[in-house]
Amino acid sequence: MARRFHTLDVFTEKPLAGNPLAVVIDCDGLDGVRMQAIAREFNLSETVFVLPPRDPAHEARIRIFTPATELPFAGHPTIGAACLLAHVRASHRLAAEDLRLVLEEDVGDVACVVRSREGQGLAAIFTVPRLPERLVRPTPSAAEIAAGLGMAPDDIGFDRHEPSFFTAGAPFLFVPVRSLAAVAAASPGVTPWAENRGPATFLYTREVVEPGAAFHARMFGGGWGVPEDPATGSAAAAFAGVVVAYDRPTDGEHVLTIEQGFEMGRPSRIVLGLQVADRILRSASIAGSAVIVSSGALDL
Repeated sequence: MARRFHTLDVFTEKPLAGNPLAVVIDCDGLDGVRMQAIAREFNLSETVFVLPPRDPAHEARIRIFTPATELPFAGHPTIGAACLLAHVRASHRLAAEDLRLVLEEDVGDVACVVRSREGQGLAAIFTVPRLPERLVRPTPSAAEIAAGLGMAPDDIGFDRHEPSFFTAGAPFLFVPVRSLAAVAAASPGVTPWAENRGPATFLYTREVVEPGAAFHARMFGGGWGVPEDPATGSAAAAFAGVVVAYDRPTDGEHVLTIEQGFEMGRPSRIVLGLQVADRILRSASIAGSAVIVSSGALDL
């Protein structure tokens, strides 16, 4: 059976940058085992499978797989799938107006708005379906983290920031790093917290490559079958909790750009929106661009 698929580069406006994504459109008869095998075949950080929605008012149900495991939620698959489905299913409407669609994910229903911009890639924004929460678990010491990442213990931590576990659907160990050079030099070795498909590691620093960015980041997810990820929307969603916990932003709206993937030659830009009231995070959003790179069919 021929199963249509497309590949996109997400969190970029240029092909061959950002985070690549495969989206399989025709998924009739595929079970989770077969989807996992197809994701291994693509060998991208994530592959999306589009299924009929449970609620007919929604656009689709999607399942998200890394080469090693299924994820309940991920940001660049959400942005990429929303842009692709709007383009494929309603291109004429999209050319005239922004489209709102809902994707059903294991974490919950995700409301997305897709925009077509003349001369630029498609763009989408979604409200984070689950606000970030701190995970109650022992946090590795700076010495343990440094040993696992090939860093010096005094590279870790800045301002009020210290290592912490947060999740907004997928768990991460967030590691604040003092400098861009230390982030660039990091390399994952033995990371006990990530064993048995445990939390991935998200390094971040205030030193940035491009003017206007708020943070520079890298993500290591070997336990998920993703040695390094060029752009991690689910981490950015959880990072909203880190920002509120340690930077204590004032009430109101805040927009932060996170740059990622530069060390991989895949520069990516994730836009994180925060809505804060009474010093509490009330909502968060993730936005980014996507470009369609290829289309084809799987003979499966």
